[in-house]
Amino acid sequence: MRAPLPLLLLALLLAAPSLQAQRSLPSGYEKRPSGLALTLDAGLLVANDKQADFYSGRPENPNKLDNILHSELYGTQIWNSLVDRGEISPSAIHDYGEFQVAEYPKMYYKLAYQLGVGFRYDYNSMWGWFLRFDYSQLNAAGQFQLSSNNGTGILGSNQYVTGDIFGREKRIHIDFALLKRVPLSPRLDMEIDLGFNFNNTKVLENAISIGGGTYSILDVWGGREPTSTTGTYEYMNQGTIGYGGFGSLAVGYVVSGATIDMGYICYYTQTKFLDYNEEDAFALQHIIFVRFNVNNFKFL
Repeated sequence: MRAPLPLLLLALLLAAPSLQAQRSLPSGYEKRPSGLALTLDAGLLVANDKQADFYSGRPENPNKLDNILHSELYGTQIWNSLVDRGEISPSAIHDYGEFQVAEYPKMYYKLAYQLGVGFRYDYNSMWGWFLRFDYSQLNAAGQFQLSSNNGTGILGSNQYVTGDIFGREKRIHIDFALLKRVPLSPRLDMEIDLGFNFNNTKVLENAISIGGGTYSILDVWGGREPTSTTGTYEYMNQGTIGYGGFGSLAVGYVVSGATIDMGYICYYTQTKFLDYNEEDAFALQHIIFVRFNVNNFKFL
C-alpha cells in the first residue's frame, strides 16, 4: 500500500508507548464503553477526480461521445437544435457528420455525502475492531467543446460550441478495521483505525446536455453508433468490485455508555469500472465524518 497515512497510523499503533493497553484509567476519568456497539456515521466524501474520467466520453472509454454525435438518430437532433438556437451555422457545419470534439472534458466529482451503519467491539484494553457498511452517491461533471472538422469555424469568430457531460454512480463500502482508543482527558479519546476496504460501484447515468437537450451516452448498442434500425441491449452495470485499505484518525467524546466521534478517513482503494484503464483504478479518497457509537451491550 502506497498511501502514506495508513503507514503512519500503523507505525503509531505498533511503536508509540502511549498506545499500549491501558486497563485502568486515571482517577476522575469517565468509564469508557466496552462490548458490542451499533455505529451510525455520516460524512462528506472527496472522491478522486482521476476516476471521474470514466464519464468523459473519450474514444477509449465504453461510453463514447462520438457514438452519439455521429449517429443518424441523435446526431441529427443535436444538429437541428444547435441550428435552431443559432449556435451553429449550416454553412459552417453542413450536417452532424462534420461534428468534431475539439476538447474532451476534464471531469471532476462533486462533493458527496456518505452514510453508514456498522458494529464495533471495544475491549477493556481500549483496543477493538469494527465492521462498517457505507453508502454514497457521486456525481461527475465536465464540459466538452465541439468544432467543425471542415476547418471553416462554426459561426463567425466563434470556433466552438460548449456542451455539458455528467455521470452518476453509487458506491457501497464494506470496511473492517482494528482500532485503538487513547484517553486524552476525562471525557475525550483519540482513536486510530487501520483496516481493509471492499467496495462495489454501480454506474447509474452518463449523459450529455447540448442544444437544449439531454442525451444518454451509456452504451446499450454494443459499441456501435445508434441508428433508427439499431437494436439495443439490456444495460449491464459498468461498475464492479474493488478493494483497498484505509486509515483514520478521530477524536471521541464519551457520554454515558456511548461515544460521539469526529474524524478523518484516508482511503487508498480501487474504484473499478468494466473495460476501463486499470491503472486509474487505485486512488486516494478522503472523508470527514461524524460517528455515533450507541446501544452498547456489555459482554464479559
